[in-house]
Amino acid sequence: MNEDLDDFRQLAKTFCQKELTPNQDRWIAAKQVDRALWTKAGEVGLLALSIPEEYGGGGGTFAHETVLYEEQARSGDGAWGVSVHNGIVAHYLLAYADEEKKREWLPKLASGEYVGAIAMTEPGTGSDLQGIKTRAVREGDEYVINGAKTFITNGAHADLVVAAVKTDPSEGAKGVSLVVIETSAPGFRRGRVLDKVGLRGQDTAELFFDDVRVPSANLLGTEEGQGFIQLMQQLPQERLIIAVTAVAGMEAAIEQTLDYTKERTAFGRPVFSFQNTKFTLAEAATEAAVARAFLDQCVERHLKGELDVQGAAMAKLWTTERVNKVIDDCVQLFGGYGYMTEYPIARAWADVRISRIFGGTSEIMKDIISRTL
Repeated sequence: MNEDLDDFRQLAKTFCQKELTPNQDRWIAAKQVDRALWTKAGEVGLLALSIPEEYGGGGGTFAHETVLYEEQARSGDGAWGVSVHNGIVAHYLLAYADEEKKREWLPKLASGEYVGAIAMTEPGTGSDLQGIKTRAVREGDEYVINGAKTFITNGAHADLVVAAVKTDPSEGAKGVSLVVIETSAPGFRRGRVLDKVGLRGQDTAELFFDDVRVPSANLLGTEEGQGFIQLMQQLPQERLIIAVTAVAGMEAAIEQTLDYTKERTAFGRPVFSFQNTKFTLAEAATEAAVARAFLDQCVERHLKGELDVQGAAMAKLWTTERVNKVIDDCVQLFGGYGYMTEYPIARAWADVRISRIFGGTSEIMKDIISRTL
């Protein structure tokens, strides 16, 4: 942290408390945030934070992204898909789009005019990205895309989708490419906004492509078949983002539980005064402190360009497993109230369960780590 990041944290905290926290019930009922939230965030400079200013971005670093995601987690929000928009989609475009497309797309993501999504998962394919079925066939200066994607964050609002497609089905991983689809294209359809156990205010949707035509310039990279390598290069940042929200979620849950157990009484004394409560929270605080130290180390390595695939996998594995345990223990200390959705701890408990699945399951993380042993 430095003075610039401290100032930015205050901006992010104020925005999250004002624009996110009060709207959770309404967004959960609608299964999506207000579209206007994106333009509000763009106006105050919270979008495309780590994209260079020449493309309309904030000119910051991943440290600025980290601060925003921490404050979002601490505000109790599980609805706004800003980490996908900022930390994932914008960086695929920055890294792999040609110069003309960068100047066309990135300023729109920075202003909130466009909402970004990334579409990898398909109805029959989760972690096994080599098994995707969506096809992109080159016809002259266009690609014709057919297929379906599911579990797509920002799917209801997305104006621009980075889609993993097969350009050569006979080549396995080498046949995967990334193509950008603007959702105004004929043949693009949105399916259901899915009803989830947690993150209920987030617009996780189905997407369908029926002979969608996009310019060949929408291919990310210099040639077909680079998609799998591009995904492997970008996934460490995605996994680090998940670790950031996991640690912030742990810290927020412990703070809420400390407040509750010190105010709530049982058998004539505060719940916190019981040995079981103190020991449970002492263990939770230690888990959070260890996770925070490892996360900060990983963020520092990432800022230097030194965080490898295995390190990011370790960060995601450790922090998501820990946050699930810590929040479950905190729910127990809340008793029956911990199971009531009016309490943020109950929502957090449901929200964090997916962290062990998306961005690569814990089992996939273990497999990645084991390759270096």
